[in-house]
Amino acid sequence: MVKPRVIVLRAAGTNCDKETAFAFQACGAETELVHINQLKDKSKKLSDYQILAFPGGFSYGDDIAAGKILANELKYKLSEDIKKFISDGKLIIGICNGFQVLVKSGLLPGNAQLEQEVTLTINDSAKFEDRWTYLKGQGLSGKGQGKCVWAKGLPEIIYLPVAHGEGKFVAKDNGILERLKQSNQIVFQYCDQSGKLSGYPDNPNGSQEHIAGICDETGRILGLMPHPERHSFGLQHPRWTKEGLKKEGDGLAIFKNGVEYVKKNL
Repeated sequence: MVKPRVIVLRAAGTNCDKETAFAFQACGAETELVHINQLKDKSKKLSDYQILAFPGGFSYGDDIAAGKILANELKYKLSEDIKKFISDGKLIIGICNGFQVLVKSGLLPGNAQLEQEVTLTINDSAKFEDRWTYLKGQGLSGKGQGKCVWAKGLPEIIYLPVAHGEGKFVAKDNGILERLKQSNQIVFQYCDQSGKLSGYPDNPNGSQEHIAGICDETGRILGLMPHPERHSFGLQHPRWTKEGLKKEGDGLAIFKNGVEYVKKNL
């Protein structure tokens, strides 16, 4: 079978593109780093790929607000291509700055008008949070009714690092927050080591409902603030010398899920 093709989209200020591409490659995908301008000038076609990845970093220096400029480029210059990509059943993942781009473009939680319904804003601590966090998810390990294809079969609790200044998840109103709960779009929540939802520093930014990641209603578009590409391999765990070296980091399964989904369905 032909390898799934992943487009890792970058702009000025993106700095996690190579790590994200490497994680996908480790899962058997063919990856290509593409600048946003190459899609805008049509020298690259989004339709040539099955997975679209928005990596972390500080696109356009986080001017105006984190991810806002790149989000506007998607919404006002590439919306038809993006909508076709989604309607074709393809996958999208946004990590950290990529998550900020997805919510500010309206691609998450998702609506036909691409209206922004949630945001990721300044951490409650008012400082850049660079730490490791525990995450629990709905439907992980086959439990519950989780719909996100990226999160299938993950351990009940996973451990990933965060590095952001604007990661606090806030919904426009309580109705939107309730809709996310009822439709099982909350994929990851910050927790302590035992899986209990708790405050700072376990919740590093003060997110509503401890939200660390959400998906759209199809389960094919995922955005999360923690960095799975920074814990794809056992050597990346901060305590591997004490706790033992694992063959894979907790984040690699997320990329594997995406690649396997494409192989089976597209």
